[in-house]
Amino acid sequence: MAELLLSSPASSSASASASIVVSLSGASSRLPKKPASASASAQALPFPFHAASPSPSPSLRVSARSLHRLLPLSPRRNPSLLRGAFVSRSMGSAGAMCAASDAAQLRSAREDIKELLNTTFCHPILVRLGWHDAGTYDKNIEEWPQRGGANGSLRFEVELKHAANAGLVNALKLIQPIKDKYSGVTYADLFQLASATAIEEAGGPKIPMKYGRVDVTGPEQCPAERKLPDAGPPSPAQHLRDVFYRMGLDDKEIVALSGAHTLGRARPERSGWGKPETKYTKDGPGAPGGQSWTVQWLKFDNSYFKDIKEQKDEDLLVLPTDAVLLEDPSFKVYAEKYAEDQDAFFKDYAEAHAKLSNLGAKFDPPEGISLDGDIKAATPEPFVAAKYSSGEKKA
Repeated sequence: MAELLLSSPASSSASASASIVVSLSGASSRLPKKPASASASAQALPFPFHAASPSPSPSLRVSARSLHRLLPLSPRRNPSLLRGAFVSRSMGSAGAMCAASDAAQLRSAREDIKELLNTTFCHPILVRLGWHDAGTYDKNIEEWPQRGGANGSLRFEVELKHAANAGLVNALKLIQPIKDKYSGVTYADLFQLASATAIEEAGGPKIPMKYGRVDVTGPEQCPAERKLPDAGPPSPAQHLRDVFYRMGLDDKEIVALSGAHTLGRARPERSGWGKPETKYTKDGPGAPGGQSWTVQWLKFDNSYFKDIKEQKDEDLLVLPTDAVLLEDPSFKVYAEKYAEDQDAFFKDYAEAHAKLSNLGAKFDPPEGISLDGDIKAATPEPFVAAKYSSGEKKA
């Protein structure tokens, strides 16, 4: 079963904004034919939290009235309706769309993600996609999916429109063809698979991941806004603790995860942070411009901690939430350690990333699915994209 996201265009009224996952079949008479929608504009924020025919499957029977409530049928209000669409299959009592991801399809999807990374250099935005889907988790809420977390809710327009998620529609567009190809992989798993693979392919540590995350089924299950960190809050240290402690993470994990700023750029016209371009970003790769935290902003290493400690290069970005890592006494212990010891950073980062990716998730099977425990794969050449992101740092 292949699944796609259908959503109202950004210009629609609030009442018309709705999203639904549908499966494709040959039953083209199920819904009226509508033209395809235009793609949304690209945006990005600086903070990582802050792009063959399906086989038949059973479908839910829904009334025309119910379907109309879920999906506006007017081509003016929703030009993204697809031919031959019908509502997705078998939901469990807890609202699960599918029981679990297929391990073989997950492995194949991982290879496709690697190819995507090598051709589009989209490492930063895929990391951010996984983080933002998981980063809404609230440890004080027990029920799923009300507790938020890694449940695939970020595919819905209502959540993509949250300010902290600006630009992530582009990450969804990048990996949607992979989702269409591998219908046995949930969105929740695909987001986390893409994020971990991006870290590893950029030269970072191997993340001890597990899969089998269940997807939420509709936009009404999306979390409230303002669950993710801001880049420049009035009290950066307290803000980081408020957000990450709510997720059950500690000071060491806050600092380790902040190290992912070694990847990516900020663009002032989109986020309000950074320079329009620097000597490190004016030639891309990808769309040129923006300001990066590090010289080789597609390479995962510990240079972020070295650079925020030295602050000798005006072309490198330092946000309030970056600077505080060397101002707050507890954060400073870890930031200085990671600046001196990349192996220690990689170890702590891998553990923190894996923990983040599991937050709030409901797994089926409960123990999850391992992709590497029973397969010996060739070790890929570490970090290809960094060859295209270089520059000389001036003291």
